[in-house]
Amino acid sequence: MKFLEANNFFGYSFSMLSNDIFAAPSLNHFCGTDRLGRDVCLRTLQGSSLAIEVVFLAILFSLSLGLPLGLLSGYFGGFFDKCLSLIMDTIFSIPVILLSVVVAFVLGKGILNAALALCIVYSPQYFRLIRNQTILVKSETYVEAAQVAGADVKKIIFKYILPNVITPLPVLLTLNAADAVLVLGSLGFLGLGVPADVPEWGSDLNLALAALPTGIWWTALFPGLAMFFLVLGLSFIGEDLEEIFDSQNSE
Repeated sequence: MKFLEANNFFGYSFSMLSNDIFAAPSLNHFCGTDRLGRDVCLRTLQGSSLAIEVVFLAILFSLSLGLPLGLLSGYFGGFFDKCLSLIMDTIFSIPVILLSVVVAFVLGKGILNAALALCIVYSPQYFRLIRNQTILVKSETYVEAAQVAGADVKKIIFKYILPNVITPLPVLLTLNAADAVLVLGSLGFLGLGVPADVPEWGSDLNLALAALPTGIWWTALFPGLAMFFLVLGLSFIGEDLEEIFDSQNSE
């Protein structure tokens, strides 16, 4: 516990000022120190918690926006569906990195702002998926029977349509989470993610570039490896879920 506190894991302290700057990996600092004497290993762990927090918020916001809009648009159709589809398709057509950079620049730095920037990027994907699934499900016999029986719109959507359109969501959630880690790292690398005093992999990689030609490799290696393994793990989870759902559908 004292080791974590001394190396600024739970907050900010002045103990790091006594560390050697750019110290190579050793028993005292397993991943070395950076240009300010901060422990790279602990800073990488801090960056992992931030990445998970921002990505979780971003996916939650995207799902909260895309799911209900997709349900309503797919069920009611008409002019409402055309307007929403046009807006979402326009957002979806913009490259992810470009859109996230523009939104992050407008909103400014911050954990919540970074999550909102990613939310705008991924909301159209959930909207399109749920809308298309809703259009297919609402034409099923049991939905038409519920409509003929006089069931209200709320009951039809939440009882008959919603449970049958959310099946593909876990796959999309994990794949988007993996992509969001890379986008968040890109924003941090460009200085548009979170504030400079908050540990983040992308900003650490940006700072590590200046020291890399001088042989200081550890400040770039460990944040890069952490990002790589997190993205790889989320991608594997998404692929496994996709195989599970495909096998269930084939049966």
